[in-house]
Amino acid sequence: MSDDEKTGQNHIQGLERGLAVLTAFDAERPKPTVAELAAATGLSRPVVRRVLLTLQRLGYVSNLGPRWTLTPRVLSIGQHYTATHALPDLAQPHLMRLADQTDESATLATLDGTEVVYIARVPVRRVLSVTVAPGTRAAAHATSLGRVLLAWESPERIESVLSEAGMPRFTPYTVTDPAEFREILAVVREQGWSMVMNEREEGLLSLSAPVRDHHGTVVAAVASSTSTGRTTPERLREEVLPLLLETAKRISAELGSE
Repeated sequence: MSDDEKTGQNHIQGLERGLAVLTAFDAERPKPTVAELAAATGLSRPVVRRVLLTLQRLGYVSNLGPRWTLTPRVLSIGQHYTATHALPDLAQPHLMRLADQTDESATLATLDGTEVVYIARVPVRRVLSVTVAPGTRAAAHATSLGRVLLAWESPERIESVLSEAGMPRFTPYTVTDPAEFREILAVVREQGWSMVMNEREEGLLSLSAPVRDHHGTVVAAVASSTSTGRTTPERLREEVLPLLLETAKRISAELGSE
């Protein structure tokens, strides 16, 4: 039997469609209509409606007239991830220590597909306009976390992410040229950390370093984030970078990295 045949036999189309509809709920579509979900997923309206009715019966969505919304039950999916993956729990005290040392937000993220997904975070009271919580996703090319997570990937993996996700421009400063981005990743690999300023949002300044497992593989990235109104890249590099690198080292040691 061919690999394609095996893949077809093991493929559950209904599950794929259900997940597509669930993940179509986002900041741009917090309470979408059936038509909006159909446009976002590429599924027909009758299919989307059947999926929604199934999810409603299971308790994951609720109906608000012509619009639909997620219920708190979807949070249980993320709780199952946390319960079965030690990394967020292992990292949390180290993130808290980093946030206390810097008085800035500390974040842990991994690469999921073509995007960065935040899996742990210790915020500070100051709130930037970018809302970040565990489960939040961001474009990899415009974040220091994403650049760290991609820097140690294979060239084929990097090309796959760039071709699939593209490099959309979020601000006038966002790097959108693939050749320039590859050069940036080479610098990140060489120096062992990444700094990004004004690329995801003007005024946002972040610094990231890699977290490695017992094989030495980069499995996550830790970041300290602030605003350009509070500090400068030079001060961040001088004052926060040593603390960030030590935090990444401590989390890596928890995972068995030497």
